[in-house]
Amino acid sequence: MEKLKKFVEGHLFQNLILAVIIINSVVLGLQTVPSLSEGTAGSVLSVIDYICLGIFILEMLLKMVAYKFFGYFKSGWNWFDFIIILTSIVSGLPVFSSARILRVFRVFRSLKGLRGFKMVSALKPLQVIIGAIGKSLPGITWTALLLIIIYYIFSIIGVTQFGTAFPDWFGNIPKAMYTLFQVMTLESWSMGISRPVMEVFSYAWAYFVPFVLISSFVMMNVVVGVVVNAISEVSEMRKKDAESEESSDAAEKTEVPATINPDEIRAEIKEVREHLEKLESLLDK
Repeated sequence: MEKLKKFVEGHLFQNLILAVIIINSVVLGLQTVPSLSEGTAGSVLSVIDYICLGIFILEMLLKMVAYKFFGYFKSGWNWFDFIIILTSIVSGLPVFSSARILRVFRVFRSLKGLRGFKMVSALKPLQVIIGAIGKSLPGITWTALLLIIIYYIFSIIGVTQFGTAFPDWFGNIPKAMYTLFQVMTLESWSMGISRPVMEVFSYAWAYFVPFVLISSFVMMNVVVGVVVNAISEVSEMRKKDAESEESSDAAEKTEVPATINPDEIRAEIKEVREHLEKLESLLDK
């Protein structure tokens, strides 16, 4: 069992799975090309796709055996792989290829595209980023709440000042919040929104410029800072975990002294006494 565990955690096995993931991702992309999804080329791509899926299932089964099944599900990344493989199996069932099935079931067939996410679980640097995003969610949530408050305040001002002249953009709170979202993304906010409003209300720059500075620059930098700090913390934690695993492996490899035999100790003591008696005789001479 330990040998199997070392094998599935080894670089050779991990690199092999990574290569299969890359090949499978390329195949999934090629299958979306109409000229390649039909005829002989389509059949070849389907065979490769099923082979890759079989390798992923084999990988999952080997890990379940190596980690004694329930141990396999102790890792969140193993859960991630399990869900992706399960959805891939469901999407490959013949029932979802039937033309008589409702269009809703086509969603299940498209789920095999999720298999590309296995690259995240195969590359440790990507795991660090995903872990950091999860760790930074509380900070991002509070930042989002503050941003919603800013949106709400500026929406009230926008509806009050510009709602009558521009009902499509500032007719009510929801419309104003959506307009401000477009402004925050900096997508045609100047020529498309602010300048037309400034032609009617010359002071509108005093409304848009502070909002852009606060939402697009200050708040987004806060989010970036939270994520970068989380990446640093997660990287440090993974480094410490790796060092502790190396130290534990080194301790396991250290040879444990065999059980001490009393007869051997008596024999050694006897030899030491004989040597001491010889030394004493030599000194007396």
